[in-house]
Amino acid sequence: QVQLVESGGGLVQAGGSLRLSCATSGRTFSSYAMGWFRQAPGKEREFVVAITGSGRNTYYADSMKGRFTIARGNAKNTVYLQMNSLKPEDTAVYYCAAGGSVSSTARGYDYWGQGTQVTVSS
Repeated sequence: QVQLVESGGGLVQAGGSLRLSCATSGRTFSSYAMGWFRQAPGKEREFVVAITGSGRNTYYADSMKGRFTIARGNAKNTVYLQMNSLKPEDTAVYYCAAGGSVSSTARGYDYWGQGTQVTVSS
């Protein structure tokens, strides 16, 4: 069983930055691919970015490329999402997820955090 806890969300003005963190439990963190998803009110959960267990490979949704960066610290059992140049349309609850392999679909992940709210004001 893996537990994930997101933090770092909040209110930011358009053009600003936030760094989300996802702390995980368990001794096998490096064996899990990690993903970030987001869900805005009234919309389906949307893939943001994923990273392999080793951290060598990352996969971004097209709309996030160049603005968002994922990284993982396997020694700290934590994955990060650096978000720059934020836009009002980035407003959503952001979730981290862990799974056996990288996937851009929510079904590809076995464990989920509770989410952290990101609100970008115009």
